[in-house]
Amino acid sequence: MMKEKRIKKIQEYVIEHQSVSLDELITVFEVSKNTIRRDIQELVHRGELKKVYGGVTTVRKRLESFQDRKIRNKGQKESIVKRASSYVEDGDIIFIDSGTTTIGLFEFLKERQLTIFTNSIDFILRAIPFEHLNVISIGGMLDPKTNSFSNPRSLDLLKDYNIKKAFMASTGISLANGVTNASPLESELKKTIVDRSSEVYLLVDHDKFDKYGLMTYCSLAEIDYLVTDKLPSNSYQEYARNNAIQLIIAN
Repeated sequence: MMKEKRIKKIQEYVIEHQSVSLDELITVFEVSKNTIRRDIQELVHRGELKKVYGGVTTVRKRLESFQDRKIRNKGQKESIVKRASSYVEDGDIIFIDSGTTTIGLFEFLKERQLTIFTNSIDFILRAIPFEHLNVISIGGMLDPKTNSFSNPRSLDLLKDYNIKKAFMASTGISLANGVTNASPLESELKKTIVDRSSEVYLLVDHDKFDKYGLMTYCSLAEIDYLVTDKLPSNSYQEYARNNAIQLIIAN
């Protein structure tokens, strides 16, 4: 196995298991202790992992503020939501996830006749003047890091509704770890939404590929439409073809 590929696999393995001993890594990757030590040191130097006694563990990175994330890649996000909004029809029952990309859908949907489930505080506030938007809030605990409501007890609200289209956000996606999220409070809600929706649209800019957050809320195979601003690598294109995912590139 090539060095860089092995280092990436080691990183993914540690993230999946949270904390791993050096002996376990030696056994799993069938390399010498010196090789594992060098690979681990490279990942520690990059800030991806942290050494602990006898092994290595993941590094929990601070979640950027909502405002900082909203500014980053603003033009790309606007093109993504504009393209995604073209799949919404009057009368649809949809879910709009909290996120700095998905909040942009509001400008393209505010004149439509829609029923919208959302946990996004920003979306709820913007929708107040628009009486034709039937907005149903997913209540619960306030998470100021994501400007959203999150609480597993609120999931009962969704059991009796059939959501036609869900527009989901993500901290990062990868073939190994799927669709991830940085907020543990939101993950159960996201899992339920993906399960309850007829069509799932994932809205991510190119910077989100080969990145991963704290928790995985679904596999990439559970996504029906992947909307992004640049054509991803061949491995993602092949995965999309093999799993009936429609890859949509916004211009």
